[in-house]
Amino acid sequence: MFLRKKIMMKKLILDDGSFRDPDARVAYFKDSVYRIVYQNGFKKYDLIKKILGKDEISKYLIETKEVDQNELSFLELENQKDIKVFKHKKIDYVTYPYEWSFNRLKDAALHHLKLHLNLLKNNATLIDAYSYNIQFDNYSPIFIDLTSIKEYSDGEFWTGHKQFCESFLNPLILKSKLGINFNNWFKGNLEGISTDELSKILKFSHMFSWNIFYNVFLLNHFEKKYKKNEDLKIAKNKKLKKNYYLSILSNLLNFINNLEVKKETSVWSEYSRDNTYNDEEKKNKREFVKNYLSKNNFDKVLDLGCNNGEYSKLALQSGCKHVVGLDYDLNAIDEAYLISKKEKLNFLPLYFDVSNPSSNIGWRQKERKGFLERLNFDFVLALAFEHHLTIAKNIPLENVISWIVSLAPKGIIEFVPKNDVTIQSMMKLKGDIFPNYNLENFKNLLLRNAKISSEKIVSKSGRILFSFEK
Repeated sequence: MFLRKKIMMKKLILDDGSFRDPDARVAYFKDSVYRIVYQNGFKKYDLIKKILGKDEISKYLIETKEVDQNELSFLELENQKDIKVFKHKKIDYVTYPYEWSFNRLKDAALHHLKLHLNLLKNNATLIDAYSYNIQFDNYSPIFIDLTSIKEYSDGEFWTGHKQFCESFLNPLILKSKLGINFNNWFKGNLEGISTDELSKILKFSHMFSWNIFYNVFLLNHFEKKYKKNEDLKIAKNKKLKKNYYLSILSNLLNFINNLEVKKETSVWSEYSRDNTYNDEEKKNKREFVKNYLSKNNFDKVLDLGCNNGEYSKLALQSGCKHVVGLDYDLNAIDEAYLISKKEKLNFLPLYFDVSNPSSNIGWRQKERKGFLERLNFDFVLALAFEHHLTIAKNIPLENVISWIVSLAPKGIIEFVPKNDVTIQSMMKLKGDIFPNYNLENFKNLLLRNAKISSEKIVSKSGRILFSFEK
């Protein structure tokens, strides 16, 4: 029986997604994150303490410190002699790999491999290799699952090889070599994309890449072969030299570092540079948004339909501290990520389809939290957004407005009239089947959910910005 069952917690709230670790459990209290390590994990705990003192490794890890006796007493944990506790820096907004663009997943994979290489050089290793073990502090990847670090045993194999391929390598290959987005496929399988599935759709010519042949085709072959118990016994008796282990990781690092995606132009990837606003209209829109934000200095901003982050950057320049941007155009999101990384912005752009958002999945539907479960915003920005749901997706306007207003206590929402070129284009095939889509109804619905604090017409077509608060 694990000692975790004997520990009573009066203040801490256990994380629903950390139950798989037999040695530790993650818990929360106010704005702090704690990792409770049980007796069977004390050896790991001591190793991690040593590792935290090594700059070449600790720079890849979440900021962590040992909890002293005074803080333990404050947390009111019983049986304190049976546990040891770390305290981690809290990530502002937890994300998952199926919400990442190609280059964000690529950077996460490189971060994981660099960490593993440095661990091996210090006689430590990782017991697993899930992409969920990486989080992002805006543009910076950070490794969070410290108790997946253990002491290296001479000759041991890379136990997380399959996991790394499924949740890092295979999605990157899928996008880079075949041009297929991995996000919705990944979202449908908690583990990632299996080597068996990927090997069935790769071309014969891809086998001439050593890393694809070794990590996809060959791994898939042995995975099927080792399903027999007798073959597993043979495999367990073999040993992997440390130099070869390092070589596998280094080859993967170089291979992934050179993976690229073909530059594509999607429907909305050029929107920030090519849209229906003239210079004067764009100036009016930016001024309204900037003036409102400058008066409030919000801490956490949500930018719906952020595109490449033009207005997310404006929010930061206007005094806001952090911005999470959401958009369903992966090309625009990838560009936004690269801009955030280059300019070192407190901006986290993510893939998000409003009509099919990230939901609660995993064991008992609690392991990975959905979008609504992670909400914690002071302000929501919904510019040129609502008509994409009402007109393009046929979602009733009243549902769209009530949903947007529910995301934060204050916000700005843009109304786009039917005579606008964008809506006219959307209605070409389906016709005007939206009798309730008009300014009067829009304002009445907004007033039903919130107070309108200001409004401004920003275009000749009649686009209007409304600021609201609940």
